[in-house]
Amino acid sequence: MKLFAKIIKPVHAHCDVPCGIYETDTLVHAAETCMRMTEKIAELEDVSGKTDDHNNFIRMVMTKEKHAQLCKDQLYILWSDYFKPEHLGKFPALHDSFWQATKQCSKVKQSISQDEARKLLAMVTDIAAMFKESKV
Repeated sequence: MKLFAKIIKPVHAHCDVPCGIYETDTLVHAAETCMRMTEKIAELEDVSGKTDDHNNFIRMVMTKEKHAQLCKDQLYILWSDYFKPEHLGKFPALHDSFWQATKQCSKVKQSISQDEARKLLAMVTDIAAMFKESKV
């Protein structure tokens, strides 16, 4: 058994069984968190001389980064594992919607723009609606 412990490395994935359990709450929540962090950052005034504000600024940026990446990861899972070629008939813009949303996650990570976060939230909301409609 010790031999296998050295060879086998843990991997992290959703579920390639496939388990059939998919949801959009996580990615919507992540996009909402990005939006809220950009709002809170905008509420901060000059953080240069205030240790607590500077610390909160850093924490808000890190939280935004983490949730933008989580949103991107969840989008990739839904896009690659849930949606199938037969969904393209009902949602011809499916691939472009996901591609644009994942690119938008990167824009949110690259900035502290409320506009970029708002765009991401709108894109994710549209994708959540597609997902819900696909289950009907």
